[in-house]
Amino acid sequence: MARPLTPNHQRQDQPKTFPITVYPLCMSSNPGPAAPSRAALFTAFTLVYLIWGSTYLVMKFAVASIPPLLMAGTRYGLAGGLLYGFMRLRGEPAPTLRGWGVAAAIGVCLLGFGNGGTTFGVLYLPSGITALLVATVPMFLAVLGWLSGVSPRPTRWVALGLAAGMVGMYLLAAHPTATAVKQPGHAGLGIFAVLLASLVWSIGSLYAKNHQPAPSPFASGGMQMLCGGAAMLVVGLLRGEASGFALAQVTAKSWLAYAYLVSFGSIVAFTAYIWLLRAVEPALAGTYAFVNPVVAVLLGWAFAGESLNPQMLGGAALIVAAVVLVVLGGRSKKEVATTAEPGYLRSKNGPSTSASSPD
Repeated sequence: MARPLTPNHQRQDQPKTFPITVYPLCMSSNPGPAAPSRAALFTAFTLVYLIWGSTYLVMKFAVASIPPLLMAGTRYGLAGGLLYGFMRLRGEPAPTLRGWGVAAAIGVCLLGFGNGGTTFGVLYLPSGITALLVATVPMFLAVLGWLSGVSPRPTRWVALGLAAGMVGMYLLAAHPTATAVKQPGHAGLGIFAVLLASLVWSIGSLYAKNHQPAPSPFASGGMQMLCGGAAMLVVGLLRGEASGFALAQVTAKSWLAYAYLVSFGSIVAFTAYIWLLRAVEPALAGTYAFVNPVVAVLLGWAFAGESLNPQMLGGAALIVAAVVLVVLGGRSKKEVATTAEPGYLRSKNGPSTSASSPD
């Protein structure tokens, strides 16, 4: 699920001044009017597709020996601290108290509930199924945006996508696999946790459209990761996750997974997507919403022995098709696509970005 929201683009009559703070290979910090190179585009899409698609499986490895909310909370706290501290060192002004309040509200929704619920879900579900359930976020956004008056009534293509998504979720829930998970026998609880996480992430995304913590998208991202990480730590401690836990019990595999989630999942892929928002059409950048689940399913099958029966394969195909219909079927000449992670939301005034993945 995947990552925090950042401010909208500046108005079209103002120059774009956002610097790129962490540069993926072949990318420029100031793309300017010149078209980006194919090598840069290929690199950025590869980072977003593969890294965010892989975070579901990597989370499964991390929580194998680290309590889930302690893992997720420290992951985002560390990544957010690094990103926010870097921006402050580059001269970013200190945010206001109100800005921190906005960051806390968004961070709790997107990371505390969104990523925290997804991390909790991989205890009971295969990583591929978790990723497919998270892909329902665009459907939640379409419905909630319409009901709240933020976005127009869904088109017939969006409605068809919503229906296909519901059938796909039913097939996933009704035909579980025998894939080994850390806590078997509670697939229903895992599905509920992931869908609730997706719902709250969508609510937070809609709130964030008109509420931005700081002018810089990177400072905002760091603030939201800090606040969301702190919230997950508090809940993890209240759940007693620290009781009986010792660092000595963490396996090397979990440490490597944790390091990957902090560095690649929470910082590198996030920066690559921010750059893509400047370089390509919104709908093209948002294709990660239906590529990531496919990557997650394939990686789970290849590296974790996760199996899929024919009914679940059908459900997976329906969910991917549903996301395509919702994302692309809702586009108009005056509006850009709404997408999700682990997801990003784009509004009429520009992009509002989330790095929760799943990552």
